[in-house]
Amino acid sequence: MISIRPGTLEDVPEAFALVNELAVYELAADQVTNTIEQMALDGFGPNPLFGMIMAEDSDSEKIVGMALYFFRYSTWKGKRLYLEDIIVTEAFRGFGVGKLLLDATIETARETNCTGMMWQVLDWNEPAIGFYKQFGTRFDDGWTNCHLDF
Repeated sequence: MISIRPGTLEDVPEAFALVNELAVYELAADQVTNTIEQMALDGFGPNPLFGMIMAEDSDSEKIVGMALYFFRYSTWKGKRLYLEDIIVTEAFRGFGVGKLLLDATIETARETNCTGMMWQVLDWNEPAIGFYKQFGTRFDDGWTNCHLDF
C-alpha cells in the first residue's frame, strides 16, 4: 500500500537521495550540485521555492517516490504549476506509484487555481513519454531549452 502526502522538511534527505538516483538513471550524476542543506532551505525556509508530494510505502514507512513542483507565471496563461520531477525508486516502478504522484500533482495545480501544468521529458526516455501520453499530454515542438549556469 502506497500513501501520498505533502513533503516535509524531514523528507529532504530521502528526497535528495531520489534526486541522485534520477541523475544516475539519466547518466548525469556528475551534474548534481545541489545539497541537502540548500534543498531544505529552498523548500522549507522563510521563502519556500518549491513543494513536494511524497509517496510512502505503508509497510516499511520508506519514501519510494516524490513529485517536486513550483509555480511559474505565463503572460499568456497566468499561474501554472511546473512539475520539475517525478521520481520513483527503481524497485517500485511499474506499480502505479508514478500515476498516484502525477494525479496528486494535478490535484495540487487545481486546488491552487493554476491554469495548467508544464514539465519536460527527455526525448530518449520512452517509458516516461509513454506514461505521460496516458494523461493526454500535449508535447510541444519548436521550443528549445535555454540555460545560463552561474
